[in-house]
Amino acid sequence: MLCLQKGGVFQQSAFRALAKVSTETQGPIRSLLCARSVSTTALARQQAQRFQQWIDNNTGKLNTQGLEAKWKERWAELRPARDTKIDALSPEEVEKLFYVLVMFPYPSGALHMGHVRVYTISDMLARFQRMRGRKVVHPMGWDAFGLPAENAAIERGVAPGKWTRENIVAMKKQLKDILADFDWEREVSTCDADYYRWTQHLFLQLMRHDMIYRAEAEVNWDPVDQTVLANEQVDAQGRSWRSGAVVEKRRLKQWFARITAYADDLLKDLDQLQWPTHVKTMQSNWIGRSEGVELKFALESDDITVFTTRADTVFGASYVAVAYDHPLISEDRLPKDRVDEVMHAARKMKADSSAGADLTYGAFTGLYAAHPLDPARHVPVWVASYVVPGYGTGAVMGVPAHDTRDRDFCASNGIPAAEAVVADAADDSNAGFRTEPGTLLNAEVNGRFGGMTSADAIQAIAKEAETAGRGRTVVKYRLRDWLLSRQRYWGAPVPVIHCLSCGVVPVPESELPVKLPENIMLSGRGSSPLANAEDWVSCKCPKCAGSARRDTDTLDTFVDSSWYFLRYLDAQNTQKPFDAALATAAMPVDVYVGGVEHAILHLLYARFISKFLWKTGAYGSKQLADSQTRNGNSAILEAVRKREKGAPGGEPFKRLLTQGMVHGLTYKDPKTGRFLRPEEVDLTGIHPTVRATGERPATSYEKMSKSKYNGVDPTMAVASYGADATRLHMLYLAPPQDVLEWDTQSIVGMQRWINRLGRLVDAACDVPQAGTFDDALSMRAQWSREARETYRQTNVAIQRVTEALDSSFAFNTAIASLIELCNYLLTVADRSHPTYAHALLALIRMVSPMAPSVGEELWETAANSKHLSRCLASPASAKTVFSANWPALDKTALKPAATTVVVQINGKVRYKLEDMDADLDQAALTEAAKSHPNAAKWLNDPVSGSPKAIVKVICVPNKIINLIVK
Repeated sequence: MLCLQKGGVFQQSAFRALAKVSTETQGPIRSLLCARSVSTTALARQQAQRFQQWIDNNTGKLNTQGLEAKWKERWAELRPARDTKIDALSPEEVEKLFYVLVMFPYPSGALHMGHVRVYTISDMLARFQRMRGRKVVHPMGWDAFGLPAENAAIERGVAPGKWTRENIVAMKKQLKDILADFDWEREVSTCDADYYRWTQHLFLQLMRHDMIYRAEAEVNWDPVDQTVLANEQVDAQGRSWRSGAVVEKRRLKQWFARITAYADDLLKDLDQLQWPTHVKTMQSNWIGRSEGVELKFALESDDITVFTTRADTVFGASYVAVAYDHPLISEDRLPKDRVDEVMHAARKMKADSSAGADLTYGAFTGLYAAHPLDPARHVPVWVASYVVPGYGTGAVMGVPAHDTRDRDFCASNGIPAAEAVVADAADDSNAGFRTEPGTLLNAEVNGRFGGMTSADAIQAIAKEAETAGRGRTVVKYRLRDWLLSRQRYWGAPVPVIHCLSCGVVPVPESELPVKLPENIMLSGRGSSPLANAEDWVSCKCPKCAGSARRDTDTLDTFVDSSWYFLRYLDAQNTQKPFDAALATAAMPVDVYVGGVEHAILHLLYARFISKFLWKTGAYGSKQLADSQTRNGNSAILEAVRKREKGAPGGEPFKRLLTQGMVHGLTYKDPKTGRFLRPEEVDLTGIHPTVRATGERPATSYEKMSKSKYNGVDPTMAVASYGADATRLHMLYLAPPQDVLEWDTQSIVGMQRWINRLGRLVDAACDVPQAGTFDDALSMRAQWSREARETYRQTNVAIQRVTEALDSSFAFNTAIASLIELCNYLLTVADRSHPTYAHALLALIRMVSPMAPSVGEELWETAANSKHLSRCLASPASAKTVFSANWPALDKTALKPAATTVVVQINGKVRYKLEDMDADLDQAALTEAAKSHPNAAKWLNDPVSGSPKAIVKVICVPNKIINLIVK
C-alpha cells in the first residue's frame, strides 16, 4: 500500500512503487511527492492516505508545491461539472444566484500583495457561498486600456496590445498560483474589440438619450512636446512628467456625459446601500448637494449672479468676486484703464491654478455692482484666485465679517470690510467676526429682516429677491459632468464622425466596433496619435456619403469599467452587450470587493451607468415590469424586486467591502533617513543592524514601493510559504478594511497550524467511531459532558465563522475561532464519540474557503478513512470539499455544557464552583456551595464551628450564587 507509518516514513514497497512513477528515481521524499504523473494521482485516489505524507519528516515543512499542484490538476478535472451558467429567468434562479465581484486589475504584468489580499477575500467569499448552496458568479477580467500601456510602448518600443496581452497571460497564471477560483469562461478584456464594441454602443445609447454633449474644456498642455497630458502626467510642481516643461491650460472641444442629471438619485440612494460609512460620505461630499439662493448683483448692462448658502449675510457683502474665466473678464467688458492689469492677473491665476495658487491674489476690475435688495448700494467687483473656474456661476459675494476666506481676501487687498450683520442675539452690541448662523442684528442695514433667525431670514430674503426678480431658491451640486474625452491612443475610439455638411454623426451600430488602427508610431509628442493616422481618420459620412473625418479622441477608461460587471454575465454574446434576462436575474452584485482608492470616481461612474441602463429598460425590475404587463407572471417580478431591495433604482452594488493597503517593513538609516536595501541590513541577530555601521536602523511599516525597498513579491511568498499559509496569514493579520502590516515571521505560525491540523485529522483516521453522528444526535440526552461540550464548541465556531464570512467580514476573528476549535479538539479524551468526528469534519469545511488545497487534502484524507468517512453526508461530497454543504448551526447547542459559578458570601466573592453542569437550579447550587472545601471558612462560626444561618439566597443561573448568612 501507498501509506505512511506514524513516524512519517514510507514502507519499502510504497517507496519503490512511488519511485517508479517519480520524475526523480532517487532523492528525498519531498522530491518524490512532487511527482505529477497520472499514475501517481490514480494510485493516491484508490489507496489510503495521510496528510503527514506532505510533511517533510526532517524539516517539518509542508510540501506546498506538490500539494497545490495536485489540487490544481484535480480542480481542472472537476470544473466542467460545476454549474455556473445562469439559467432562464425564474424566481428560483433569482433567489439562488449570488454575485461576488472583485475589482478587475490593470494588467501591469505582476501581482502585488494588495492584489493577493483582495483576490483571497473574494475567492474565500465565493467558495463559502457555493458551499451554502448558492449558484455563485465569480468572474475575472482585465481593465486593459489606459496610459501605462501607452507609456510602456513608448519606452520599450512594443505595441500596447502585445504588451498588455502578454501581461494578462502572466497575471492569469499568478492568480491561479494563489488558488483563486474564478469563472474564466466569463473573462473579459476591455481592450478587445468584442468588448469595446459594446462600450462604443453604450456611448451611442447615452447620445440617443441626450446624455452626451460636446463643449470646450481645459486640458493640460505640454508646450514642448505639443501634446495633451493626463492629470497623472503632471507633477506636484505643475510640470510635464516627460519634458519637464511647465504645463499650460488650453481649451479643447471635449465629450461630456450628463451625470449631473442623476445627481439626486446618486445621492439619495446611497442611504440604502450596505457600504462603509466613510465611503458613502466620500461619495456624498463629491456630489455635494447644497440648497441656497442665487442673487443678482446688477451692472449697467447685465447681472452678476452669485450662489450662496448664507443669504442671511447678504447685507454684509463688501464685494463680488469672479473667477478668471468669467465672461466679464474680457477686454471688451472691462474699463479700458483696467484691462491690462486685470487680464494679466487672470493669466497669472490660470497659470498658477495647477500648482497651488495664492488664494488671496486678486485684481479690482473697475466695475461696481448694485446690491440685489438695496439697489442704491454698490459693491466693487474683483477677479479672485479663490473663485473656482467652471464651477457654479463663477461668482461669489464677499462677506468678510462671516467668512474666513473673504476676510483674508479683504485684508490682503485693502477692501473696506462691512460690519457684522449676524450675531448671537439681535441686540448684540459686541457683534464681531462669526461664521456660524445666528440672529440678524436689529441694525439699519438689515432692514425688516433684523431680529430674524438665520434660517428664517434665508427664506424671507429668497422670497423677496424672487418677487423683485433679483434671485431665486436653487439646489446646486459640486458634481460636474463627466469629461469622457482623452487625447490618447490606447483606449476605445469615440464612435463619432465629423462631416462638414451633416455635422456630428454617430457611427451606425452596424459599423461597430470602430477599431483602433494598428502599426501606430507612439512618441508621446505632438497631437493625438489617432489624429496622425490619416488613412484611419478619413472616412465617408454615414448620412450623405461625403468626405468626413473620424473623431480622434478615445474614451476615459472609467467608461470601460463602468459596466464590465454586466458584460461578465453574458460575455460571449455577439448580438448585444448582455441579455436583459440574465442581468435581471443576477443584478445587483451581492458583494463588491476592492480598494478604497476607488471609493469616489469608479463607483460613482459605475452607479451612473448602471442607473442609466436600468432606467432605460436594459435590465432590471423596471424593464421586467413593462414586459410582465404584457406577458403576466408576477412571481418573477416579485423575486427580482426582492433581489433589488437594498439597491434601488439600478444601483449596481448592494454590499461593498473595501480592503486596506498592505504595508511592508521598511528600514532607514538612523542618521540620514535614507531607505536601506535588504542587503544593507543584517537580520541574523536579535535586532536588525546596518551592516556598514552596526547601528540599529529606524524601522516602520509603510506602503510598499520600489523606492523604499519594502515590497514583497507574491510569487516568492507563495513559493516560500505556500498559497494556503499566505492566504490564511493575509486574512488573519488584520480586519480587511484596515492596513495590513506584512510580517514574514508570523506566517510561520500559520504553517505550523496547518501541520497541526493535518496531524489531528491523521490521528482521527485511526479511531473507530461509535456510530454515525445522526444516530448519536437522536440520543443526545445520554451524551457525556465532554461530548456535549465538543458539540457546543463546534457550533460556537460555526456561528462565528458563518457570521464573519456572511455579514461582519471579520475574517481574522473567523480564523481565530477555527484555531480555538482545533486547540480544543486536541484536548478531547474520547475521540470515538461521533461528536468528535462531526467537529473535525466541520472544521475542515470551514477552513477550506480560506486554505483551499489544504482543505481539500484534509477532506480527501477523511473520505479515505473507513472511520471518518462514515460521517460524510454523501459519496458525492467526497470528491471535493466544495461540493459538501457548509456546516449547519444548531443554536440549541450554544449553551455551555459546564460552567463556573462564583460564590458570594454576603455579597463578597469568596470562592468558585468550577466545572459545574449548566442550568443547575438554586437548590443544587446552594448544596454545591455548602459542600465546597472552602465553605467551612465562610459558612461556619469561627469559634464554635457551628453552621451559620443562611437567611437568603440570590441566584443568577450559570453565573453567581450569593448566600446571605448571619
